[in-house]
Amino acid sequence: MSKNKKMQVQGSEITFLQIDQQDYISLTDIAKHKTDDSSATIGNWMRNRNTIEFLGVWETLYNPDFKPLEFEGFKRQAGLNPFTLSPQKWVNTTQAIGFVVKAGRYGGTYAHKDIAD
Repeated sequence: MSKNKKMQVQGSEITFLQIDQQDYISLTDIAKHKTDDSSATIGNWMRNRNTIEFLGVWETLYNPDFKPLEFEGFKRQAGLNPFTLSPQKWVNTTQAIGFVVKAGRYGGTYAHKDIAD
């Protein structure tokens, strides 16, 4: 069961989602604070090698179903010019639990509070 809460942070409304007693923060709302193109901002962050390595470590620690071989493929490509990665592709390929991606009018990309910090 998910439950939404909103909070004002530095003049922007940020959505928090709670799923199974775990808090997720809207990366979409955070990115909108700086730019109108939040998906490009999130995508650029996901391309970074340090981001991929951090996500891999986090998933290894907290997710018994994480697929490390698929992670290694992303890690090898991270930082190269043609490399792109969306949170949805990360979740679908590695069985990650650190992101929740919701489509539609009230959708967005949410990251576990450990990741969004």
